[in-house]
Amino acid sequence: MQLIDTVGRFTKTIESARAMGNSVGLVPTMGALHRGHLSLVERAARECDVVAVTIFVNPLQFGDPDDLAAYPRTLGADVAVAEAAGADVVFTPSDRQMYPDSAAAGGPQDMSGEPVGVHAGSLGRVLEGASRPGHFDGVATVIAKLFAMTGRCRAYFGEKDFQQLQVIRSLASRLSFPVDVVACATVREPDGLALSSRNARLSPDERTAATVLYRSLAAGAAAIAAGARRPAEVTSAMRAELGAEPLVTTDYAVAVGAEHLTPLPELAGAVRLLVAARCGPVRLIDNMEVII
Repeated sequence: MQLIDTVGRFTKTIESARAMGNSVGLVPTMGALHRGHLSLVERAARECDVVAVTIFVNPLQFGDPDDLAAYPRTLGADVAVAEAAGADVVFTPSDRQMYPDSAAAGGPQDMSGEPVGVHAGSLGRVLEGASRPGHFDGVATVIAKLFAMTGRCRAYFGEKDFQQLQVIRSLASRLSFPVDVVACATVREPDGLALSSRNARLSPDERTAATVLYRSLAAGAAAIAAGARRPAEVTSAMRAELGAEPLVTTDYAVAVGAEHLTPLPELAGAVRLLVAARCGPVRLIDNMEVII
């Protein structure tokens, strides 16, 4: 396995692999790897000749400096587990490598000092985007750069961050990147909690309470199975479940069209149930697909 920390060497390594006839799988991460990440690497290794895992804590997608500072950084362990899961290349750039023209706060700028980046569009302004302004512009900018550095590839993302997945699908399509975006199922604990790097920050009581996110999704799905078709009926069931857990504060609970995450007058076709809630100091998200 090759450990690379410069953009130039990473790009040349991937270009050389592709020139030899190898297919390339890309797994972008921010580190603190868990079984969910490893499932992406393992799938990429099954489907591609060369697998590149990127580990970069992207400052552009953090609106709160304290949240950025608190994000776990476990590079040594991450490199070891990525290699064990099948990574051939692990790319670990610095902020300066990713954003060479950035100010200290991070982010590319033009010669006048104005910020330059990729906008996520309307899909990036709802739900998580409304709660975290600018977050998806930061995601879109870093992913666009990684796609440009990597070139033709299959890129693997988890469905746990479903809105992020949809933003990236739109990005790849609208900007004509030669990238096949591959969605991978959410990996869960036996009690239903979706794996997340943020789970490590939960206290034992908060960890137990956090399972209510999955139960709220199950409640929404059960309401649909019982015949509910009005979004308000479904979200009421979801919110009731969340509201019964005193350690959890609900941000949103919605039932929307899956492709564009838009409200529907009546639920039909591919529907996504999405929830976000704060459990103690930790903000968690989850989602579930329902086909009607």
